Amino acid sequence: MDTPEHSPLSPLQQRCGRLRDDLRHCIIGQPQLIDCLLVALLADGHLLVEGAPGLAKTTAVKALAARIEADFHRVQFTPDLLPADLTGTDVFRPQAGSFEFERGPLFHNIILADEINRAPAKVQSALLEAMGEQQITVGRSTWKLPDLFMVMATQNPIEQEGTFSLPEAQLDRFLMHVTIGYPDAASELAILKLAREQASRRAHPAPPPQALLSQSDVFAARDAAMAVHMAPALEEYLAQLVLATRDAGRYGAELKRWIAWGGSPRATIALDRCARAHAWLAGRAYVLPEDVHAIVYEVLRHRVLLSYEAQAEGVTPDQVIARLLDLVPLP
Repeated sequence: MDTPEHSPLSPLQQRCGRLRDDLRHCIIGQPQLIDCLLVALLADGHLLVEGAPGLAKTTAVKALAARIEADFHRVQFTPDLLPADLTGTDVFRPQAGSFEFERGPLFHNIILADEINRAPAKVQSALLEAMGEQQITVGRSTWKLPDLFMVMATQNPIEQEGTFSLPEAQLDRFLMHVTIGYPDAASELAILKLAREQASRRAHPAPPPQALLSQSDVFAARDAAMAVHMAPALEEYLAQLVLATRDAGRYGAELKRWIAWGGSPRATIALDRCARAHAWLAGRAYVLPEDVHAIVYEVLRHRVLLSYEAQAEGVTPDQVIARLLDLVPLP
């Protein structure tokens, strides 16, 4: 496969590299989460993160927001949350004798939707419009959200009581679904050391971290990442991976028996955008199959819906994706 020559890192790529290194210094043991956060930022998408409590999900997105020119807001989703708690509402001002719109948390740049599956359907639909259309509607008025707008939603896989499963339409709005686990022994010790250092500095708190990227830098990085070269043969490979989820019978009875519904064209678009962003972050001007494989699980995990038979057999979406990668030939 013919590809352009490797070019030296641009100043923007160098700053993004420093941002990644800085995040890995303060978020220990979760390199995949950090990489996916940066890929989602560059690919202009939203992130669904699933992991047990205490794995630095909130800390990671707060650290990202602190290091770019963006304001951050955390919303704790609960069963009694209302759509107006996200979008804002019209408030009556007696002095003026009129209603004035009071903006809600969704008008910030980076939103943490904590435990999103604890909110009822009406709240989830309000978030769906914001994620899909980058706007919110209150009454007869529609309000545009900031140009830099990213949602990171979290799910707790431990407790399912009192939760509302996300509909497939909303799951498909997330660019990636990231699952994270516990850190290894070396990372655990490094976390302990970092926590002690932070506790000892409480009497003399450190100044807030400097923003490494402005909003104009983020938009420029997005343009550069989406301009990364992808060979036609690799584009065909992306399409065939997604098409295999819809026509699994071409690749064997086992795969057909496992998959109830495959990925939509949005899955192909997401694979393309994430692979280009991953290659750009790696300092390359072209996409390799390794870039696709690095993000394919996160892109397809929530878009491949398993049959009841597969669920009964204990088959996971990751096993299905691994089987797809074995069966769909590389260019």
